[in-house]
Amino acid sequence: MSILIKNGTIITENDSREIVRANILVDNNKIVYIGREEPEHDSEINADGKFILPGFINTHTHIGMSGFKGLLDDIVLSEFLDKTSKLDADRTEEGIYNSSLLGIKEMLNSGITSFVDLYYSEDVIERAVEKTGIRGFLAWATLDQQFTTQEGDPVKNAEAFIRKSHPGNVTPLAGIQGIYVSSDENYYRVRDLSEKYNVMIHTHLSETRKEVYDFVKIHNERPVEHLASIGFLSDKLLAAHCVWITLNEIKLLAKNGTAVSWNAISNAKLASGGIAPIPELLANNVNVSLGTDSSGSNNSLNMFEEMKYSAISINNDRWSADTVKSQQILDMATRNAGIALRAPIGIIKEGYFADLVIINPNRYNTIPSSEKNIVNNIVFSSNSENVELVMVDGKIVLNKNNNDSADGIDYSKLNYL
Repeated sequence: MSILIKNGTIITENDSREIVRANILVDNNKIVYIGREEPEHDSEINADGKFILPGFINTHTHIGMSGFKGLLDDIVLSEFLDKTSKLDADRTEEGIYNSSLLGIKEMLNSGITSFVDLYYSEDVIERAVEKTGIRGFLAWATLDQQFTTQEGDPVKNAEAFIRKSHPGNVTPLAGIQGIYVSSDENYYRVRDLSEKYNVMIHTHLSETRKEVYDFVKIHNERPVEHLASIGFLSDKLLAAHCVWITLNEIKLLAKNGTAVSWNAISNAKLASGGIAPIPELLANNVNVSLGTDSSGSNNSLNMFEEMKYSAISINNDRWSADTVKSQQILDMATRNAGIALRAPIGIIKEGYFADLVIINPNRYNTIPSSEKNIVNNIVFSSNSENVELVMVDGKIVLNKNNNDSADGIDYSKLNYL
């Protein structure tokens, strides 16, 4: 099945960051042609007056917690963590599945076509990914036995999930909850899993000052330094947060090719203090992408919100509105994430997966828009209202013009716990 997307203005996110008016031919799940010609095709989409960009990639979330929104607000961090743990301990498969469906629908609505998840019960979450058609990078969370609510050995659970067969839109990852609940043995076992099955690792790292300071008191070294010393840092690691890190730790991340997922809204909403040292990470060539975190700590799974707040927060913190520019923020939401995940996504390029979003700029919030200001408008002015069509793996999963997003489910009546 081939689809020709005609006459759109393409924000390629390629190495030259070209913005071109052209046609895109999608055949099966790949982009096979970009240019002015109209190759033979089975169907077509008229994108005249619209902008086409790579689907956003959310590099850190806990999609199974989407039903927690509004239940964890207005409380201090220690209470947040305690309440989250209690809610997690009483989850049902039905609640996790329904929460995953809900969160995925929210992400697709704002143009997110791929997400990285860190949770247990990724087999349940995978069912929701398969049903909705989004692309999921699913990391089964591991931690020491004494801290887990999982049945059985978390690392063995992760291995069983990695070994099973998966639909084409699912990539399994190995996960670690964090250094505060994981011994070196757990890190070694997960590293071995990664090497054995050639999968990436996703983890929380240096998210809060307390996490870091508590670790230093016991080990006399900081978390990133410790993970470097045990040989855990690598280019297969995607680390979420990295707020409380030093310049030396940044250089260790860079040396080992470790990528970082920046979760600006979640960090601010939890009031855990501090802002990730993004300028220093970028200056040392650390690959930075964007994550929303969960609906418990963000309340939204919206990349437009994440891009705008990320840019504003770091520029304000450094007292300069050009600290991180709009193009860099859009890169984080698209191409940087694809590079971090070693996947052909995040760029509109022949041979890459057809994960595309059509944006309608003819809305009050984004008029006027042209090639000259569209990147700025996407980062600072756009919202889900501008998303008109979403394609993942060559399939249209949302078309607001045809109300194709309706699935007959009354989400207000589902159990999410």
